[in-house]
Amino acid sequence: MSTVDQPTITIAGATATGKSDLALNLAEHLGGEIVNTDSMQFYRGMDIGTAKLPVGQRRGIAHHLIDILDVREEANVQTFQRQAREAIADIRARGKRPILVGGSGLYARAATDLMEFPGTDAEVRARIESEVEADRWGRHRHLQEVDPAAAAKITPNDSRRIVRALEVIELTGRPFSAQLPDYQAIEPTLHLGLSVERTTLHARIATRVGTMWEQGWVDEVRNLLDCGLAEGRTASRAIGYAQIQQYLAGELDKDAAQEQTTIRTRQFARRQDTWFRRDPRIAWIDATAGDHGANAAKALEVLADTTATIADTADPER
Repeated sequence: MSTVDQPTITIAGATATGKSDLALNLAEHLGGEIVNTDSMQFYRGMDIGTAKLPVGQRRGIAHHLIDILDVREEANVQTFQRQAREAIADIRARGKRPILVGGSGLYARAATDLMEFPGTDAEVRARIESEVEADRWGRHRHLQEVDPAAAAKITPNDSRRIVRALEVIELTGRPFSAQLPDYQAIEPTLHLGLSVERTTLHARIATRVGTMWEQGWVDEVRNLLDCGLAEGRTASRAIGYAQIQQYLAGELDKDAAQEQTTIRTRQFARRQDTWFRRDPRIAWIDATAGDHGANAAKALEVLADTTATIADTADPER
């Protein structure tokens, strides 16, 4: 099987499960390059709080779609879809293996799956954002009335997705749930997922938040505020960045800011896990022990089985 025919690899899972380490190990073993699917790592300067690997820790492996946006800009899944597919094609053209890694589920699917995304309208979006901000629960109840399937997958606390769902419904006249088709990849793809037992994951998250503060997260936010962070609708609301802004404004003390960040991160990890668990294609690896070498070995076993299956499908008489 040629390099071009070998499956693209995606690595999914909640924050703090070890996705970056697995991606590096697989890239080294397979001659791969990494495509980022974490929407917060798109932003230049948002390094510590997004656990972005410093260049010196990337083992000389090329990373794509990191540091592509200013903090004032808003991430756009349509634009990302085009950029990611261009990156994948370029990597393959050079005989390398594309390895997609990140915790933003919709962006990962946009890169690999048969998906189309409706456009947006600034005025409609702004109006719905105001309505959701004023009455998030009421707007979620309205979503339940007009698109029960979408409402079942979007929690009342997920303001951004409530806004997007209502915007799509208004602009297209179709349910938002209709925009998320069944899981169908555009080319052979191996989907890997890392899972960590919840108590262990919660402890990792708490430790990570404390470490990020020690590494200078507050100073990072100060610098980003000078670059217009507060003006960015997406970047300014990122977990931790929002709480540190409140800390710098005197609205929270240090302990409260860290605690809120830890709680929000745990809640986010739970949402990530729920999203990824819906995908029946993901082969899950228990990463609770934190043994990166063992995780890579398991991933390579799954890859070997998947590659053999793809080859058999392409040549039934093989």
